[in-house]
Amino acid sequence: MLLWSAVINGVVSVPVMVMMMLIAANGSIMSKFAVSGWLKLVGWIATGVMTAASVGMGVTALVT
Repeated sequence: MLLWSAVINGVVSVPVMVMMMLIAANGSIMSKFAVSGWLKLVGWIATGVMTAASVGMGVTALVT
């Protein structure tokens, strides 16, 4: 049971991270606290890595 909760958490975290990055980088929402520069880049890289991990897990589950 704990394994499946971790799998669901990993898959659901991708859209949450995308929305979080969009909100955090939006100056009209975050005003002076909006992320920019290298912090924005690191956030999108982390989101991409998490997306790749979720896609890789799905492909592996389908192939095997």
